[in-house]
Amino acid sequence: MEEFLDQIEAACTSGSFYLPLFCSLTLPDICGAMSSPDGQASRPKYIAWFDRYVAPRYDGNFDGAKCYAFRCAALHQGRSAHMHLGYKRVLFIDPGANCVSELHNNVLKDTLNLDVSQFCSDVIGGVRQWLRDESANQDLQRHLSAFLKRYPGGIASYIVGVDVYG
Repeated sequence: MEEFLDQIEAACTSGSFYLPLFCSLTLPDICGAMSSPDGQASRPKYIAWFDRYVAPRYDGNFDGAKCYAFRCAALHQGRSAHMHLGYKRVLFIDPGANCVSELHNNVLKDTLNLDVSQFCSDVIGGVRQWLRDESANQDLQRHLSAFLKRYPGGIASYIVGVDVYG
């Protein structure tokens, strides 16, 4: 999982923000599922995970329910608005736009404004804390062993000579 987090951070550093934002929105699903016996994602697991590991950084402006609504809108409809969001929309500021840090976690009229790089960093920080907190969780260890990963040079019985993900 660490390589996945590193790649999200690298994409943020490169200034390509769609991919790290979309990946960061999926991390609470992945983490909520991996901590549970059945290994399945659900809205309640997403919300509980986000509320524990990320929402405290947002002073009540962005909690698990709001993030889940945004996640549904962004990942399934390609939108920044959802009827259960609590805001008209969420606007993510590109940190390369020479903006000051005050343009993060602000409610502007009916819209929540977040810095995309800071949001991704907050979620990744939450994942790393969760991994430490849950290190003894047997369900997590079982699911981590099956986590999609990169195999440098391939997998001998299938494909060799190129990296594969599986």
